[in-house]
Amino acid sequence: MSKTEKSGFILIVDDNPTNLSVLCEALNSEGFRFRVAVDGESAIAQAERNQPELILLDVQMPGISGFETCRRLKANPLTENIPIIFTTALADTESKTKGFFLGAVDYIPKPFAHEEVIARVRVHLQLKQLTESLEEQVRDRTTALQNAQVQLVQQEKLSTLGELIAGIAHELNNPITFISSNIPPLQEYLAGVTYILQLYQQNYPNPTAQIMTAIEDLDLNFVLEDLPKILNSLKLGTERIQHLSTSLRSFSRSDIDAKLPADLHLGLDSTLMVLQHRLKANGGRPGIEVIRCYEKLPLVNCYIGQMNQVFMNILANAIDAMDEAIMQGKMNNGIPQIKIATEINSEQWIVIRIADNGMGIPERVKHRLFEPLFTTKPVGKGTGLGLSIAHQIIVEKHNGILKVKSQPGMGTEFTIEIPNI
Repeated sequence: MSKTEKSGFILIVDDNPTNLSVLCEALNSEGFRFRVAVDGESAIAQAERNQPELILLDVQMPGISGFETCRRLKANPLTENIPIIFTTALADTESKTKGFFLGAVDYIPKPFAHEEVIARVRVHLQLKQLTESLEEQVRDRTTALQNAQVQLVQQEKLSTLGELIAGIAHELNNPITFISSNIPPLQEYLAGVTYILQLYQQNYPNPTAQIMTAIEDLDLNFVLEDLPKILNSLKLGTERIQHLSTSLRSFSRSDIDAKLPADLHLGLDSTLMVLQHRLKANGGRPGIEVIRCYEKLPLVNCYIGQMNQVFMNILANAIDAMDEAIMQGKMNNGIPQIKIATEINSEQWIVIRIADNGMGIPERVKHRLFEPLFTTKPVGKGTGLGLSIAHQIIVEKHNGILKVKSQPGMGTEFTIEIPNI
């Protein structure tokens, strides 16, 4: 069965009844489907409505010539890829060269030889089929290469980021452990020294002039009162650094080899801790308010390190969007906010929504957000891989869904849905 029988037809364009009869008979005898046009204008209109597999085009016709018809067909994106074979009695080199220059693929001379018409038609239909097949293979290979590139970049970024953060957490942990472990005995020693000084004051109420001068210079009573406060401040500071170290270690977990049960709320909170410096007020921008609306979630089987990377990309983009909105005076509701909500839906999937009240995303950009290497940021400010990697992690690694809802001036909301299996 021929290709035209299954999926298309050949368009014959000729004003001569005898030529039409010969061509129609030749194609019909071999089972080819075909349609007829008697001038260039109607041929262009037919080809635009329903693209043929091949066009047999007469050069000399009333109205626009075959050359002009060919030029218009090749200038139209709808018809530019249709192979055109000229049918003509013009055998001079100049005419043939002009036809090839305009985009024709071949010539069939008049008068027609049945076998030659069929042979040339078959060859060019096969060439078209091979070309389309090759283009499809190239597209598939390009997509596969892009996916492989994204995956390699993702793994490299995750590995590098994890090692960096784990290293920082480890380096923080040793001195902070040393400081925090020494605060309790220091409090005990200072309490003992304070008690002894108070006993001296009670038993020797009249110290020497030199001691009185030293007490007054130091303001001993104030120092004894302030020392416990200083120690409490040190204790509070070390606890905060220990909490940061714990958050960094939690964020840096890779878990690449297997899914493990994980607390996604802890992952979100540790990511926010890593981004804390960007959430604070800076220059002309007020601090970003983070609103958490967490429902009770079970431990979720996932690659927690990769999930944290998704949270990082989405939250960092939200911060960037609000920075840009404030810079352009387009902040929705004035106060920058990020709202994070979690729930279990009716299908028992875990749902995480991360929304900002920035300037939103234009419709022309929204459908390309998850394409590899696509970015709206200036050169040097973004690779265009963050959301692409996030999409790959959610959709391919967790069999989930990542979608975005946004309107210009109304902010943006990313929704992550993953099955807990």
